[in-house]
Amino acid sequence: MSEPVVDNVTDKVEKMEVKEQTPAPPKEKKEKKSNKVQLKTPKGTQDYNPRQMTIREQVFDGIKQVFKRHGAVTIETPVFELKETLTGKYGEDSKLIYDLQDQGGEICSLRYDLTVPFARYVAMNGVLNIKRYHIARVYRRDNPIMTKGRFREFYQCDFDIAGTYDLMVPDAECLVMICEILEQVKVGTFQIKLNHRKLLDAIFAICGVPADKFRAICSAVDKLDKSPWDEVRKEMVEVKGLDGAVADKIEKFVSLKDEPMKLLQHLRTTGMCDGNKDAIEALSQLETLFGYLECFGVTQHILFDLSLARGLDYYTGIIYEAVLTGQDRVGSIAAGGRYDGLVGMYGKKDVPAVGFSIGIERIFTILEDEYKKENKKIRENATQVFVIQMEKDLIKERLAIVSELWKAGINAEFSYKVNPKLPAQLNTADESNIPLIIIIGKSEVETNSLSVKTMHDRKQVSIERANFTDKIKEILATIPK
Repeated sequence: MSEPVVDNVTDKVEKMEVKEQTPAPPKEKKEKKSNKVQLKTPKGTQDYNPRQMTIREQVFDGIKQVFKRHGAVTIETPVFELKETLTGKYGEDSKLIYDLQDQGGEICSLRYDLTVPFARYVAMNGVLNIKRYHIARVYRRDNPIMTKGRFREFYQCDFDIAGTYDLMVPDAECLVMICEILEQVKVGTFQIKLNHRKLLDAIFAICGVPADKFRAICSAVDKLDKSPWDEVRKEMVEVKGLDGAVADKIEKFVSLKDEPMKLLQHLRTTGMCDGNKDAIEALSQLETLFGYLECFGVTQHILFDLSLARGLDYYTGIIYEAVLTGQDRVGSIAAGGRYDGLVGMYGKKDVPAVGFSIGIERIFTILEDEYKKENKKIRENATQVFVIQMEKDLIKERLAIVSELWKAGINAEFSYKVNPKLPAQLNTADESNIPLIIIIGKSEVETNSLSVKTMHDRKQVSIERANFTDKIKEILATIPK
């Protein structure tokens, strides 16, 4: 009986050996298709987390308060305009405009700023005077430097006064408002560089710049805040085709900067601008402006700077640019000027205008860096009261309390668990910096009362359940902001 067993085992082994000697044909490897998409925001854009948005909303609210204090109203315009609306308004920066594909016969572009759409709005709607602010996103096909607040998609905060008014009165108010906003956001000491486009053109004429090269040379001068004179001169001569001797004459002017009245007096006593009617008129207008700024008490922030050019083509009068002093983290944080001819490009009637834009993204960059350095704690929510239960089976009591708080206009939250643990509830209130908690337990239910605790001093009191929201409002009013 044993031999057949051995034979059977031998047969099995031989069959196994045969199988091992005959390798199976290789399986074709199927290429795995990856359905994963690289998750990133487009170049020059970013998401903003709750902490960042809290800072942004606080700054926006503060700026809006300044706008409203000066009597401004707000408008909204489309995020894209007809391309012909934007063409020819931005000088060399026109190349930074985002063009959109043809969508049914209209060639459109994303708005580059809020000023040109505002001028189109004024002309299209027949507006003769308006004091408006507009906070919205704009788009530029620029080379982004995110750490310095330069993006391709970013917010602008604009204020403009359109209408015919007496000389330099609205212009002075715009400069005062810039000072108020920059002082309010607390980004540090600042200076507003100021010049007059008509004076700058007169200087070019005095120096011998051909009229057809004014805008090109103005664009070169505009780079003096970032580049040394030698580089700017080289561009004027080798790229723009300006005579070297003329460029040297320009240097004598654009190197001048001083306190407003001091430089004004210097230009008059030296006779540097004598004989040019436009220059004399511009200096007279600036004298009027400086007098108003002295009345407003803001001249300590103003620097009369003949190198300031502002490259945008639509400026016709004063131009200005605010910068932070003692730092080079970001460039200008506000800029603007007078543009009396822009509205007339779109309609039959011209409407003079003056305004400015706050470089809000650069301000955000500075504030976020400072908050990180100082490790400041920021409340990301506006919750005033957190409702807590002590024991089980009190979910309905909690919901009733929260409902009354909401109806009374009090911001309130609660745990979404039916029977949450007490430490977890307390931690939520503490980590979210919620100033007040209401505690409900079986003893409170029996006595028809509520326990109320202020988180800043950890004091706890008992109040009646009936009409409790009035008492909660009183307690909230005593809590430090």
